[in-house]
Amino acid sequence: MSQALHTPPPAAARPVPGEDDLAALAARHGLTVSGARPSLAEYVRQLWGRRHFILAFSQAKLTAQYSQAKLGQLWQVATPLLNAAVYFFIFGLLLGARKGIPSDVYVPFLVTGVFVFTFTQSSVLAGVRAISGNLGLVRALHFPRASLPISFALQQLQQLLFSMIVLVVVMVAFGSLPGLSWLLVVPALALQFVFNTGLALVFARMGSRTPDLAQLMPFVLRTWMYASGVMFSIPAMLHDKDVPVWLSDVLQWNPAAVYMDLVRFAMIDGYDSSYLPPHVWAFAVGWALLAGVAGFIYFWKSEERYGRG
Repeated sequence: MSQALHTPPPAAARPVPGEDDLAALAARHGLTVSGARPSLAEYVRQLWGRRHFILAFSQAKLTAQYSQAKLGQLWQVATPLLNAAVYFFIFGLLLGARKGIPSDVYVPFLVTGVFVFTFTQSSVLAGVRAISGNLGLVRALHFPRASLPISFALQQLQQLLFSMIVLVVVMVAFGSLPGLSWLLVVPALALQFVFNTGLALVFARMGSRTPDLAQLMPFVLRTWMYASGVMFSIPAMLHDKDVPVWLSDVLQWNPAAVYMDLVRFAMIDGYDSSYLPPHVWAFAVGWALLAGVAGFIYFWKSEERYGRG
């Protein structure tokens, strides 16, 4: 007799759980989406918790920056000084950019402008590559991605502080002795650091999606430098030119010019308030708050996308 094969009756089809059911199940067991963007307050708390990493990372980057050069960390000071020497020869001697500035003031004026603008320029350039240049770190470890551009801006601040030693020597050599006004350098550079950090955050997000931005930014920053009065006094240069008054105001109120003017006013005896635009401290605070707050929020909004293809 052939054995009859009996097929068991099909089991009742189980309903496939929907996304809402899975989300509820994950929430019930305390599971969260990997790489999800935290709230803004939580993000700030996480950054504060990584403050030691941010400082150590910036110091390590600063040490490694010139590790292959024989002069080592001396290049932190030599590079802006060489730039200032070139600008003095081209603009100060050949093109007569010293117009309206006493001859004994021009060298401190120029060196201060180069050092302070380099602080912003380097922060922006480092910010552009903060994410795209550290993809291995971003993809391997979980941490607030804003740590990277903030760390790079802090690195540039530390580099500027090294340069300030040489700047003090230049000031004294040209007759500007330390005084109470020099204390104004502290709030001026603090505001500039907040401004630079905001720019670094903005360009870090943009550079993470558009790596070619790193090739474009040197041209943009060079144009910004020439328009900010690094090598000349903006009001003195435009005094007898047929230009609209609003253009002169815009050039003086641009943030790079504002922070340079504040440091010059604080440290150079012959650079008095007549060279400053009205409400210069208000503009300094406003630029810092605008760039710092807007840049941080702009970067945070794309937190979950960094490091993903």
